[in-house]
Amino acid sequence: MKKPVLTIVVPCYNEEDILPYTFSELKSLMDEMVKEEIVAADSRILFVDDGSKDRTWNYIYKEMLKNEYIKGLKLSRNVGHQNALLAGLFTVKVKSDCIVTIDADLQDDINVIKDFLERYNEGYEIVYGVRKSRSSDTFFKRTTAQGFYKMMKSMGVELVYNHADFRLMSRRAVMELERFEEMNLFLRGIVPLIGFKSTSVYYDRKERLAGVTKYPIRKMLSFAFDGITSFSIKPIRFVLFIGCFSFFTSLLFALYFFLLKFFGNTELGWTSIITSIWLIGGLQLIAVGLVGEYIGKIYKEVKRRPKYIVEFDAYHSPLTLPIKESDSEGYAKDYRKILKSN
Repeated sequence: MKKPVLTIVVPCYNEEDILPYTFSELKSLMDEMVKEEIVAADSRILFVDDGSKDRTWNYIYKEMLKNEYIKGLKLSRNVGHQNALLAGLFTVKVKSDCIVTIDADLQDDINVIKDFLERYNEGYEIVYGVRKSRSSDTFFKRTTAQGFYKMMKSMGVELVYNHADFRLMSRRAVMELERFEEMNLFLRGIVPLIGFKSTSVYYDRKERLAGVTKYPIRKMLSFAFDGITSFSIKPIRFVLFIGCFSFFTSLLFALYFFLLKFFGNTELGWTSIITSIWLIGGLQLIAVGLVGEYIGKIYKEVKRRPKYIVEFDAYHSPLTLPIKESDSEGYAKDYRKILKSN
């Protein structure tokens, strides 16, 4: 039986601290799978630099010079984790039989990739990596994550519980994914809509060894909100925030006015009028903000701007150095330094 050509896509944003470990672990895994004839010898690992501000791209480029498995794709600017994943998937789909996506911190267990491939050989076109538990998360993160999945389910959105973006997709599944042309792609909700035969593989998530998470509380909340509305428009969301603030402030004032009335220090009727104004005004702003979210999504769709722009593609193109000193951000000089240090 012909061995599948596997490409592992790894989105990276400011990951210089963890990359040496990631290179070593993924290279060892690929060597092992090729030796055991699980995958074809021309399988590759594609690192997608999502507009990093540190030396992430320099590290990737240097590793490409030493390791035949490693390829790089540099985006012109930071476009976000989801779009970086799409850039990697769509770049490698033609040359790959199946594609695995995994984050650069390798908190997801890379050893279950072998299990992914077993399921792929059994005929599954999408294999989800699902965490067995969230015992390693903080109470806040675990509670909010579970609440998010329950909320999405109650709204009729099909999500795989405790699954992030660690998955295997066949070439056919990725090609179908590319047909979803909307700008506001939420992959965890879009991939199940493809509908091909799918299954899950369960694993224990590890602690991050180096670097810092790219999803602090603020980004996690924003990501969850985008999952519900598909995208966020910050100015309109600010209006929504003001509405929420006004609403909850009205509740506090209602309590305050009630105490004033209890002690006989307020005019008859004044309490109810002021409270109702604050309450209804806050609810109106919330409603306007939510409607604005959907109008904002329509606005983004109508413009049809590209999801990402590739600055340097070392997956399809020969590995060559820029020759102009005027290249953006001095990359030519950086590449020469990389070669000398190699």
